[in-house]
Amino acid sequence: MILGVQSYSLRNLSYEKALEVISNLGFKYVEAYPRHLEPKAENVGIALNIHKKFGIKLISHGVNRMSEKGLKELFDFANSVEIEILTADPDEETLPKINDLVKEYNIKVAIHNHGPNHRWGSYKKIYEKVENLDSRIGMCLDLAHLARYGENPLEAIEKLGKRILEIHLKDVNENGSDVIIGKGVLNIKDVMKKAKELDIPIMIEYELDDPVNGIKKSLEFLMSM
Repeated sequence: MILGVQSYSLRNLSYEKALEVISNLGFKYVEAYPRHLEPKAENVGIALNIHKKFGIKLISHGVNRMSEKGLKELFDFANSVEIEILTADPDEETLPKINDLVKEYNIKVAIHNHGPNHRWGSYKKIYEKVENLDSRIGMCLDLAHLARYGENPLEAIEKLGKRILEIHLKDVNENGSDVIIGKGVLNIKDVMKKAKELDIPIMIEYELDDPVNGIKKSLEFLMSM
């Protein structure tokens, strides 16, 4: 199973420092936050060199806005640095263009659910919009946002199956606030089991203070299961 870190967790550090921390914690995979690594042609060499330096595979990149502007440039960048998955917050009207680019580049696009009051809050809507598109377009399942929306992550995995292309692993308390993974109310054990069965990449995302300790404690919980 691919288990990595979404670099947004370490957004207050430079990308190089974030990768150093991620490497020191024992991870070999990362999803790059766009403000850490802007998807521009001039950053291709930087991206290749910095990931080689720390021995970390850049699996995914996002969450990317994915409006019409800059879409081709984004896919060009992803192709140049061998990114497998672009996590996305796309405009609905750009989905046909995204579908074409996915076929052209063989890069997956995973629509990220953003919780209550967001256009992509529900896994059901995401499924409705992607089910007739290329199978490489699916969902990036954010556990915390889905819980706050009032939907069940396990039901989402059952419904979308292999159309879940990545999981942002988080945990929440009974009030819906983020906590260290394993300290909340979500059924992390069964989520991890299903993810392993379906070979879904997992990215730990920790948005609270003291992220290094939070990621470390979350990893300790996952390793203890």
